[in-house]
Amino acid sequence: MNLIVRLIAGALAFWAATTLITGLTVNGGAWTYLWVALLFGLINGVIGSIVKLLTLPAILLSLGLFAFVINAAMLMLTARWSSALDVKDFWSALGASLIISIVTTIVNRTFKSKKS
Repeated sequence: MNLIVRLIAGALAFWAATTLITGLTVNGGAWTYLWVALLFGLINGVIGSIVKLLTLPAILLSLGLFAFVINAAMLMLTARWSSALDVKDFWSALGASLIISIVTTIVNRTFKSKKS
């Protein structure tokens, strides 16, 4: 159940990011948003975790802001591996990673507060 909510939150976050950021597009409908969210979650969970562990000193020195740069890089990697996601440049990916982080945090905290 928690996995389904996180996947829907990711798809909603990608929809919000494509609406607000002009350099980010998802080619398709709702199923495509779910697919891109799943792929981004897998890439960010596996490769992103390793990269964050290796760059832990930079993350600590920047008070966590470098994590957004890593998320932007994982978003660009997702776009490279998926034909459904297009990212124009790094700044679009950085803005999208901020929006995706904010939306997923809000949705996950809302679901947790209703569950308790």
